Amino acid sequence: MIQADTIVYEKSGVDACLAVLDGGQLREFEVFNENGAAEGNVYLGRIVKKVSLADDKTGFMVNVGDDKEAFMNAQERGLLEVNMTEGQCVVVQVSKEARADKGAKLVRAVQIAGTYLVYRPFGTFIDVSTKITDEEKARELHDAVMKNVSSQQEGWVVRTAAADADINAVIEEMAELRGIYENIRVKARSANAPALLYAKENPLFDLIRRYRDTLREVVVNDHNLEEKVKAVFSGTVSYEADPSERFGIQDMLQEAMQKTVKLPSGGEIHIEETRAFVAIDVDSAGNVARGETDNLNREAAVEIARQILLRNLAGKIIIVDQKASSFFHLFFQGYHPPGEIAEFRLARSTIPMRAEQLQISPVAMGRQWNPQRDLLPLRLACRLFLFLCMQV
Repeated sequence: MIQADTIVYEKSGVDACLAVLDGGQLREFEVFNENGAAEGNVYLGRIVKKVSLADDKTGFMVNVGDDKEAFMNAQERGLLEVNMTEGQCVVVQVSKEARADKGAKLVRAVQIAGTYLVYRPFGTFIDVSTKITDEEKARELHDAVMKNVSSQQEGWVVRTAAADADINAVIEEMAELRGIYENIRVKARSANAPALLYAKENPLFDLIRRYRDTLREVVVNDHNLEEKVKAVFSGTVSYEADPSERFGIQDMLQEAMQKTVKLPSGGEIHIEETRAFVAIDVDSAGNVARGETDNLNREAAVEIARQILLRNLAGKIIIVDQKASSFFHLFFQGYHPPGEIAEFRLARSTIPMRAEQLQISPVAMGRQWNPQRDLLPLRLACRLFLFLCMQV
């Protein structure tokens, strides 16, 4: 599991950056526009045009007030397919922020995340974070939420932070999250599209919750934010005008973002981003002895997971293992902390597993997948999958 002892927040104009450090090493880095269509924000959008997709599917370009038009699928799991026309309004949530020349990705199934819970107004089940290892506590939380469900059309995810929470605090948050969603609905009735209906909290607070067990210090360059952090974090909270300079973040970022990443065994990882996908090649670089490729792939799996988080990679990722006898596709729909539950399928596996919005499928190069021949990439896929899931 990735740990963190320090989080650095630095704001410059409308842009802000977050750096997660552990032992002086950069673990995560994010730049975001505080006025942009941030992930988790809810908007009343206006349909700009309908677009045709592969396999006779359709989607829509939506104006949410951002610089670029956002995209919304007509088909969405758990919801009826929609057929909208230009000018119609729709309540949407940003599931993936705009990147490069691509606009944000939107969903209609709004969900509101709190400290202990994620409220899913369009959901139908209650799920408890698998990181709550105390079975009795997990059962108590599940039953408490179940008793307070207001209708059949309501879903909840109990987050890891609830493990140490008082049950009454969790129940109180249920009412708070319902209130937020009801406020969104009320605003949507009178707003003129495009309009912001709900802004997700500063992502700094989500990082504080995620790393609460190991976090020791939060450094910010905003006095107002400093006071807000002190209200929720008991560790060291300090103000610095230029925190990036103190920690040498720019130098670490420049080094970490190189196309070639060295591994302890002497091997290398080569990362190449294209418009269609991200290619990652695991290479021995002539420094790994015969029979040591399994160890190389283990190192690579850990480092690839770190690089996915650090570079905020998403979409289709193709990873080629050291033997190059096969490769696997990693469909990573964006890193989402607790509450994002989807199905994970390993090729030819009939057992669904809980995961982040993640699918991994080994694909033989022009031939049938062979579990004996392709064991190493399968191990690499499994290790990467487990490593990513442990981040929640």
